[in-house]
Amino acid sequence: MAKRERVVRMSVEQPLWRALTGYRVLTMVYAVLLFAFGRERYERPWVAVAYLAVMCVWTLATLPKVANAASCTKRFLGVDLTIALVGILLTPLADAHAQTIDGPTLPSIWTAGSVLAFAIKGGWRWAGVASSIVAVANIVERGHPSRDTLHNVLLVWVASIAIGYVVEVARASERTLARALEIEAATRERERLARDIHDSVLQVLAMVQRRGTALGGEAAELGRMAGEQEVALRTLVAGGLTRPSLVSEDESEGAVVRVVEVDDPDDDTPVDLRVLLAPRAGARVTLSEPGAPVLLPPPAARELAAAVGAALDNVRVHAGEDAQAWILVEDWPDEVIVTVRDDGPGIPEGRLAQAEGEGRMGVALSIRGRLRELGGTAELISVPGQGTEVELKVPRGKAGRGR
Repeated sequence: MAKRERVVRMSVEQPLWRALTGYRVLTMVYAVLLFAFGRERYERPWVAVAYLAVMCVWTLATLPKVANAASCTKRFLGVDLTIALVGILLTPLADAHAQTIDGPTLPSIWTAGSVLAFAIKGGWRWAGVASSIVAVANIVERGHPSRDTLHNVLLVWVASIAIGYVVEVARASERTLARALEIEAATRERERLARDIHDSVLQVLAMVQRRGTALGGEAAELGRMAGEQEVALRTLVAGGLTRPSLVSEDESEGAVVRVVEVDDPDDDTPVDLRVLLAPRAGARVTLSEPGAPVLLPPPAARELAAAVGAALDNVRVHAGEDAQAWILVEDWPDEVIVTVRDDGPGIPEGRLAQAEGEGRMGVALSIRGRLRELGGTAELISVPGQGTEVELKVPRGKAGRGR
C-alpha cells in the first residue's frame, strides 16, 4: 500500500540564497564599472570585454540556480567556480601591469559569490575547498603574493568557512524545531481523539460492562468482554494510536521533516513493538512498557508480538479465563526482552516434554521456534502453584532475520 506523507517545511537558509542572488548581481555591476573607469590601463581591453560579457550573461542566466538549495546543483557550482578562476588567470593577459600594481582581477569580488554558493549549499567543508582553490588561483595570478593578496585570500577563506558552519548549525536547528513541532501536533491530535473516544465509545463500553454485570447470565459475559475492550482501547489512546516515523532531509530541499505512516508490511521502516503489543492488554492482561519507542525491524517485531500472543493463549488455555497475566517490555542497547507472567497453577514438571512427545508443539513452535528464527531465545520458568513466566530475548544485531 502507498505511504501517506505529511511534510513540514522550514526555511531559515532561504534568506541566504536571496542575499546571494543580490550579491552576484551587484558584484557583476561592480566588476563592469571597475573596468569601465579604468579601461585606459588595459593593454588588451578586448580580453576584459569578452570575459565580462560572458560573466554577465552567465550571472543573469543562472539567477534561478541560486534561488534555493535544490536548484544549486554540483554541476552549476563547478562551472561557476571555473568561470571565476578563468577570470582571475586571464587578468595578466588583459592587464600586463596587474601583477606589479596589485590591482583588482577581472571578476573582482564577484569571485566570492561562487565561494559563498559552495558554503550555503554544502557547509564549511565545501567552502574550505572552494576558497582554497580560489586562493591558489590568486597566488598564481600575482606571481609573487603580496601582503594585500594574502590578506584578501585569508579574508575570503575565513568568511566562507564561517558562513558554511552557520548554515550547518541552522539546518540542524531547523530539524530539531521541525521534530518538536511534529511531536506537538501529534500530541494535540492524540488528545483530541482521546476526548472524542472518552465521550462516546469508552462511556458506552463502561455502561455495557455495568449493566451486563448487574443482569448476570450471558449478559455478564458480554459485560466482561466490553470491560476488556474498554481497557484495551484506553491503552491505545494513552499510548497513541500510531507512532509516526520521522525522516529528515535537508540536502536538496532545505530543512524538511517528512512524517511517514507506514502501511506496507514489507517496508523496512523500524516498528515500535509497543504498538503491536498494545492490543494484547485488557482487563486481565497488564502491559508495562518503556516511555520511549521500542524499535525493531518489521519482521522481528511481528514475530516477537506473535510469540507474546502465543504465550497469552497458553495462559488462557492452561491457567483459566480468570488468570491474570503481566507483560513487561525491556529495551536494552543490545537486546529487547519481553516477559510474560501469569498467576496460574504452573506447569507440572515434565509436562512440556510429554506434550511435545504427543505432537502438541505450541510452546516448541509458536514460541521457541519464532525466537530461534530471530536469533533469540525463549526461556520458560514454571513452579507448580506459583504461575509461569516466559522470557523472550531478541538480540538487536540478529533481529532482522525474522520472516
